[in-house]
Amino acid sequence: MNENVVRNANTVNVHTVGETILIVSEVLQLSDRTRQAMTAETCLLGAVPEFDSMAVVSIITALEEQYGFIVDDDEVEASTFETVGSLADFVNKKLS
Repeated sequence: MNENVVRNANTVNVHTVGETILIVSEVLQLSDRTRQAMTAETCLLGAVPEFDSMAVVSIITALEEQYGFIVDDDEVEASTFETVGSLADFVNKKLS
């Protein structure tokens, strides 16, 4: 698990949204401007052209490496990748 994650629910949520934005933008190779405009409400599925099935696999791998958890195939649902916030919520659930 990332040493910077604090076990306070509000702190974890804010932290993982920021980390999620960084991971998504790095995996998708988004510009700094696009990354800076991203929030928890930013849509991913259907809204970001670079967000395809290979990107999903790469993002899951990056999250597993960053946070030290394993994502099973049956845990992956489209709703997890609707927004940055839904992906961050998934990370929070895995960390709890």
